[in-house]
Amino acid sequence: MTGHQLSTNVSAGDLDTIAGERLAAIDQRYTSGRQALMTALRLAGRPLSIAELLDSNRSFVQSSIYRNLVVLEQAKLVARVVAHDDLARYELGEDLVDHHHHLMCTTCGRIDDFEITIEDEHELLKALKRSARRAGFAVEGHRLDLVGVCKECRATS
Repeated sequence: MTGHQLSTNVSAGDLDTIAGERLAAIDQRYTSGRQALMTALRLAGRPLSIAELLDSNRSFVQSSIYRNLVVLEQAKLVARVVAHDDLARYELGEDLVDHHHHLMCTTCGRIDDFEITIEDEHELLKALKRSARRAGFAVEGHRLDLVGVCKECRATS
């Protein structure tokens, strides 16, 4: 499953400014460890597990990653993505990157981001709103996760 780098809505410098402001709003600091996590997630372009984050930067310490991700999630800088295996993966908050969806492999557990055309996105949202309206629900947004088997896992089976 080869993902692609999603474009961010903000530059790396702006990301640091936004992170500092959001963390200050919850009485937290934008430490070098938190900045390194934000950078790793920005560069990955897809949701990463704790193990993948540890592999991406040998200076990361597992206990610190857990603590910092909780704080970054509270500040709405990071979003948790949970797949079929209940293993959390993390990515930048959607307001910091382009709107996207996820491809989740049930064999290897990898999650990749994918985007659909604006036209398809509008059609999807219209269909979701119709269904929600029938249930008396007011839609504010949506997330779409496609669950299946990635190209790499299909090739090895």
